[in-house]
Amino acid sequence: MLNQEVRKIMTTDPVVAAPQQSLQQLTNLMVFHKVQQVPVVDEGKLVGMITTHDLWKQSQNNQLSEDIKVEDIMSKNIIKISPLDKVGTAAELFMDKRFKTLPVVNLRNELKGVVTAFDVIRHTMKKEYKTPILYKEVLK
Repeated sequence: MLNQEVRKIMTTDPVVAAPQQSLQQLTNLMVFHKVQQVPVVDEGKLVGMITTHDLWKQSQNNQLSEDIKVEDIMSKNIIKISPLDKVGTAAELFMDKRFKTLPVVNLRNELKGVVTAFDVIRHTMKKEYKTPILYKEVLK
């Protein structure tokens, strides 16, 4: 179950931001798509991650001006995973590093998707319980 490859459970069309986007555009994007972590991509390559926590820290400093761009506050030192890495590796990273989303990239650092802690939980539960117990799967 945890030996399957991440590519089997990852989201292949994640919401992404561009480095030059304004924080207001980013906030609108995150609210609309109901996401808390967004990979930042430039010409298909992963260049950063930005989270609601990053936005919160920025607002605590009263620095949410129109001049500030995603690239100004995004994290550039990113833990990432390959599509061929195991689900168990993702689970370990979630437990160890205390974050919820891992970007999935190939050897050229091109974003191929994201895997979330929820993806790992859902994958594990579906292996144990073939039909949902307390929730219904929502089709996209």
